[in-house]
Amino acid sequence: MEYSKIIAITGLPGLYELISSKSDGGIVRSLEDKTTRFVSSRVHQFSHLESIEVYTNRHNENLVTILKAMEGSEEKLPDDKDPAALKSYFEKVYPELDHTRVYTSDLKKMIKWFTVLQSNKVEIKLSEPVAEAVNEETEEEQKPEAKPKPVKKTEKEKESEPKKPVKKAPAAKEEKTEKSTKKTPAKKAAASKAKDEEKSAAKDKPKAPAAKKKSK
Repeated sequence: MEYSKIIAITGLPGLYELISSKSDGGIVRSLEDKTTRFVSSRVHQFSHLESIEVYTNRHNENLVTILKAMEGSEEKLPDDKDPAALKSYFEKVYPELDHTRVYTSDLKKMIKWFTVLQSNKVEIKLSEPVAEAVNEETEEEQKPEAKPKPVKKTEKEKESEPKKPVKKAPAAKEEKTEKSTKKTPAKKAAASKAKDEEKSAAKDKPKAPAAKKKSK
């Protein structure tokens, strides 16, 4: 029997195990006489023990905290008909209870519920750590979004990618260089040829006769 399935029903004494729920109520089994019955949600209200909180001097505590304190205490359970004994017991077991808002009827109810849970060997624990779940969600919201890491490409993927065309140097410049290189020896040959022709023309030209000296 799970603690999360144990409920209290308004107008009905004791605790019940919720067998199945319907739109208009639920089928429950009494933890005391083990009888099963249908209870209408239009007439009664269902309260899971997991959802019940108790006033303390600091803040509200879940009922399971007080029940665990009772379970771990060596104090003898008091007579639920003695208000002074009830208050004295809880002052020893859980002194943080706010007795201005937790009445004698509430103390009596906790004693009865604890006795029934013990007799049915129900493990007193929450099915889900609600507070921890909320904290984890908050931490996740505060965490910055992780940036996607660059995907490394395999050698096959690199080979399959279209290669970028290699830019060639303009052909016009190469042609001009070749032409300028070729023209240089041609100019030298023409100049040397012109000099040779001038020399040969100077040799072939007749010399003027030398002037004779007049005799006295």
